Amino acid sequence: MSAQTRKRLVPGPVGPIEVAVDAPEGAPRGLALVAHPHPLFGGTMDNKVAQTLARAWLKLGFVAVRPNFRGVGETAGLHDHGVGETDDLLAVLDFFASELAAETRAEAETLPLALAGFSFGAAVAARCAQALRQRGRALQHLTLVGTAVTRFEVPQVRPADAAPLAETLLVLHGEQDDVVPLQAVYDWARPQSLPVVVFPGAGHFFHGLLLPLRDWVCRWHGAGCG
Repeated sequence: MSAQTRKRLVPGPVGPIEVAVDAPEGAPRGLALVAHPHPLFGGTMDNKVAQTLARAWLKLGFVAVRPNFRGVGETAGLHDHGVGETDDLLAVLDFFASELAAETRAEAETLPLALAGFSFGAAVAARCAQALRQRGRALQHLTLVGTAVTRFEVPQVRPADAAPLAETLLVLHGEQDDVVPLQAVYDWARPQSLPVVVFPGAGHFFHGLLLPLRDWVCRWHGAGCG
């Protein structure tokens, strides 16, 4: 993403997981994980939407980590339809939460966390948020872009009988998305009374709209990107 981006391998359930890490200047405010789109259709940590989400969280002062899913780049394993990928995302979260807590002399369990994902990655991020809830771990921010609700089972992030999976939720979708129809996202969001932010004219990959996408994430979750 930039000259300061570091790539490294961290341990995962089935072997090494390749990650790209961007750290803010000064003391980090928290940890943000960004999940990329479907690996069987060319999705990697270097996807432009995934990079845009990482830039937003970096500008908000978070350490931004983008893992490659199973079978992509140097990450071990084979595509697991979101199940193993959720386990891997949790493993990456645990690794960096412990590392960052040691660096900042904070408690890993109190470190502010953000999850973000695009398309397939949004479905995985939602599953990861659900798993964190089951662990009793608080999640501060959840950002879902182009959520693949027609292709994967995506849990409710704002269930009627429980608190939302994160303190702040942002669901973004393109008006002209031809991969995941906007109507399908409405149908998923409606039972949750979950607002959906629609980008007029945007397709699935937000071509020509990446900067507005970044700025909206910053405004929603923080004080803006400046």
